[in-house]
Amino acid sequence: MRRPSHFNLTEKSTAIDFATQMDEKAEALIVETILRARPDDGIIGEEGAARPSNSGITWVIDPLDGTVNYFYGLPGWNVSIAARDDKGSLVGVVAAPTINSLWYAIRGGGAFHNGQKIGCTSHVALDRALLGTGFAYDVADRAIQIAMVASLLPRTRDIRRMGSAGVDLCHVGMGALDGYFEHGLKEWDWAAGALVATEAGAHLAHVGDGARKLTVAAGPGLFPVLQEALARVEI
Repeated sequence: MRRPSHFNLTEKSTAIDFATQMDEKAEALIVETILRARPDDGIIGEEGAARPSNSGITWVIDPLDGTVNYFYGLPGWNVSIAARDDKGSLVGVVAAPTINSLWYAIRGGGAFHNGQKIGCTSHVALDRALLGTGFAYDVADRAIQIAMVASLLPRTRDIRRMGSAGVDLCHVGMGALDGYFEHGLKEWDWAAGALVATEAGAHLAHVGDGARKLTVAAGPGLFPVLQEALARVEI
């Protein structure tokens, strides 16, 4: 929250995909804190922190999800942290202070927003669905995303683009979005938010690989309809 007056930017995959000094400082603080308490655990961090696990637990960290929002002073950026074992995410937390939101979930224990148990929408027709999505940093990967938006926009209530996969998935979990889809997410983008969404009753799937991998999440009634609609999109 102590947003600096000057940013030091580190370019990543493209000129518009970058990290700030706050991404790096946040990851260092998170990793140091975790390893002080659990020195045998593994780490996967967006900004490069990596170590194998000797305990069976690996922490998946996005220290500042929604960096572009953070850089421009827009709300919704967050810190996303999950711990996984060989069965997937075990716990997940998404903290978004600019929208006064803390989501967390425990596998088999439900999902919560600011301490209150949450649930996704159950049976929403596609033409009444409010959907979330995001766009790739590499403009070459945006053609399929544009085609999907063009196909769905006339057939849905509306589409929102918030700027953070973690918050979008949590919004599905609490019913603030009926569904969500996005190409090219990395594990740190979805590890915590996906657990929140699924523990809140949503269905979630990853289809394909690499930049073309499509993540889809929605309540149980909308999920198969949304998946089918997305599968029909051609470029």
